[in-house]
Amino acid sequence: MSEEMKKNTSLEENLQENTEDVKKAVNAVQNEAEANNDTLPEGVEYDLSDDRRVKVLSPGRLVLQRFLRNRVAVAGLIILIMMFLFSFVGGALTPYGEAQVFYRYDQQNQVYAAATENKEFRFEANDSSFSSGAQAQMFLAISTGKTEFEYRGDSFTLEKISDDYYTCSKDGQIIGNAHMDIMNYVNAGDNLGFDFENEAFKAYVNNTPSFTVEGKNYTIDEEGTISEGGNPVAFLNKYIVRPLMSDQFLTREWQEELVEAIEADEEAFTFTGEDGVEYEYSIVHDPRTNSWNINQQKDTRVFDTYAAPSKDHWLGTDKYGMDMLTRLMYGGRISLIIGFVVELIAMILGIIMGGIAGYFGGWIDMFVMRLCEIFFCVPSTPLLIMLGAAMDTMHVDPTKRMFYLMLILGFLGWAGMAYLVRGQILSLREQEYMAATEATGLSVRRRILQHLVPNVMPQIIVSVTMGIGGVIITESTLSFLGLGVKFPFASWGNIISSINEIYVFINYWWCWIPAGSLILLTVLAYNLVGDGMRDAFDPRMKR
Repeated sequence: MSEEMKKNTSLEENLQENTEDVKKAVNAVQNEAEANNDTLPEGVEYDLSDDRRVKVLSPGRLVLQRFLRNRVAVAGLIILIMMFLFSFVGGALTPYGEAQVFYRYDQQNQVYAAATENKEFRFEANDSSFSSGAQAQMFLAISTGKTEFEYRGDSFTLEKISDDYYTCSKDGQIIGNAHMDIMNYVNAGDNLGFDFENEAFKAYVNNTPSFTVEGKNYTIDEEGTISEGGNPVAFLNKYIVRPLMSDQFLTREWQEELVEAIEADEEAFTFTGEDGVEYEYSIVHDPRTNSWNINQQKDTRVFDTYAAPSKDHWLGTDKYGMDMLTRLMYGGRISLIIGFVVELIAMILGIIMGGIAGYFGGWIDMFVMRLCEIFFCVPSTPLLIMLGAAMDTMHVDPTKRMFYLMLILGFLGWAGMAYLVRGQILSLREQEYMAATEATGLSVRRRILQHLVPNVMPQIIVSVTMGIGGVIITESTLSFLGLGVKFPFASWGNIISSINEIYVFINYWWCWIPAGSLILLTVLAYNLVGDGMRDAFDPRMKR
């Protein structure tokens, strides 16, 4: 048999085989149409040149029909659509901001002031030579009954006015004193000087009704109130009373009410402030230090933390006083966007590296595969923890931190995609149509991107769809550990991270159950859609 006859025989056999394949495809389409109650009109048949047959045989439509028949996959798709609407549309419609803080007024018992009964000498200096060392020597002289003492070559004279008041002189000038009584001024910021206080102490211990300082006449009564022209300017008592806040001023009337309550051994007293509001104060005595803490009960503006679900906040508030529902909406944006961006980065790198390795083979394939194995061996979790701690130390901006997180996760996840693409291309590059592309002179880039990659896209789409769920889990885990998305941005992971106490975990369910449920539903939906797409692209997976 001649060579030409052999070729004709081979062509006839190939044509017969192709005809049989077309008949099988036609029968399959008709059976599928009958199963869908899409039967042909009586007496009408499709031929191979009919445009309607091309429409029926569309691969995209067949894939879509197979996917829609999978009710579980459709349910997953509906859940995903609802999640996107909840996150993006809901976040745009909510009246609250992502980091908006809410407040409430709460009746709280806060420390307002502290009081101590003075039983020790307090020293006042009028000269730099009366230093702390000289004061210590003066106290020693008082204790031993001396009238003179020396310190660093200087001689000092001690004068006893009473058991509670002493003066210290140097070269005939009073440079300091030691007293038991406490000087308090009526008006905030007043300080009438050392000479005034010295004369006031003397008059008080000697029961002298008046004294004169710098040409001004002052009177002092038995209770220690000092007045000028009938107007009180200062008063003396045995108690050191100090406010908690330095910008607060304790009036004479308030201190008198406090001292009266302390001496009467009462546990509380009331006082009407300058604003006309009556405040209640509780007194807590510490016998070890013989001091008293004065607590004030007042309406205080505080964060509306852990508020229960209500008509204003459907899912309550978190520990920062932020609306939980709004935080969940904005958190869904972050979690979903991170999943897509990370898988997009991994897909691009995987397609490039896997396509090069699968098409060229040889040492290029070996190099790329060894590189993939290196990435598989990288301990990603410890590495992410170290990188997160480093960014915390460097105080990286939360926005930049989020982009760094996506880049790192995407760069660490491309190896699996490269393996998938390489395996598919190894089988596809030996097909006849690839030999035809080479014979027509197409460039390597066009062969890979226009002919090989489109045939691998079904597997890539399935892999990406199922991989997004894993990325969301990874991001949530990192955010839960405090290494992912940072405040003020919200993600479902860092919302759950606020639950670090068993009391909060048990009593404030709205702070973690909704976020955990959204993560569960989203990841489950992505897996269901991925399974459905895998079955739709390859019907043999159902067998």
